[in-house]
Amino acid sequence: MDAATIQAMIENGLPGAQAQVNGDDGVHFDAEVVAAQFAGKLPLARHRLVYATLGDLMGGAIHALALKTLTPEEAAARR
Repeated sequence: MDAATIQAMIENGLPGAQAQVNGDDGVHFDAEVVAAQFAGKLPLARHRLVYATLGDLMGGAIHALALKTLTPEEAAARR
């Protein structure tokens, strides 16, 4: 598994989302995902949305995925 594939899966699964995924060993990754779909959702619900885009790869080809999930407004406030 590679970071570019995970990024594409997240962005395809959450239309309009922007993901930045990093990971050098092929099984442990971290990602920052900015998506309007996160508005009004608690962190656990946001993470579940991302995990749903990856399906059975979670816990298999992707051993670990550390997530930072933000709405576009939250991301803009950080800049």
